[in-house]
Amino acid sequence: MGVTMYAIVNLAVTAVVLFILPLAAVIFWKRRNGEKVSWKPLLIGAAGFIVSVRVLELIVHMFCIVMDNPVSRFINGNTAVYVIYGIMMAGIFEECGRYIIIRFLMKKNKTRENMVMYGIGHGGIEVWAISLMAVISYLMIAVMVYTEGTENALAALGMAGGDPAYQLMLDNIAGFGVSTSVLWIAERVFCMLIHISLTLVVFEGIQKGTKKYLLLAIFFHAVVDIMPALYQRGVVPLYVSEIWLAVCCIALLVWVKRRSQSK
Repeated sequence: MGVTMYAIVNLAVTAVVLFILPLAAVIFWKRRNGEKVSWKPLLIGAAGFIVSVRVLELIVHMFCIVMDNPVSRFINGNTAVYVIYGIMMAGIFEECGRYIIIRFLMKKNKTRENMVMYGIGHGGIEVWAISLMAVISYLMIAVMVYTEGTENALAALGMAGGDPAYQLMLDNIAGFGVSTSVLWIAERVFCMLIHISLTLVVFEGIQKGTKKYLLLAIFFHAVVDIMPALYQRGVVPLYVSEIWLAVCCIALLVWVKRRSQSK
């Protein structure tokens, strides 16, 4: 399957929407709440994601997943262990990071409105750092393949050699249609709403002076990541993972909403 202009256009549109998505969320929340919302939690939330996920968690992943050692071979060689490791690391690093930052570094601005802004910062930078960067990479490769041919493009990118992984990547790029675009965008919307909800869960625990809610947030986060982790291992198809994300997102939003109404 060759790369067509149709795939290039879909990739370009997806990149634009993913870039706008966090900005639109910020503008909407700021206009809705005005002076009740500060810009500081937004920046702190973004920094919290980078430190907890892209630095600290990544260091652990390098040893436990990427490097060749007995631990990585054990984890990578067992799907159940891989899934448990993945969902627990994500929950522990992100939620503990959220807890530490909100409790000890955010001396001011501790309101529900600002916690939502924190969640937008955390989830928004994830959109840009992970999904947007991936789509832009796909788009660059797609344009090169379309204009220069597959062999020349792969050679220029240092990907020549007939590696099956490269062929799979090219198939994914060539097959990037409207449905794929919708799935990528919808997934990021779900994840942003989940991050906002989990921020409010952690915040409630800090308000009440109990770590029970931190443990709940870690548990909720781990549950959310079960199907995506199984998808990474090829156990379930993508649509199952996306449906799971949608269900978890709705369930968390309802739970958080009911908690706020019961106060």
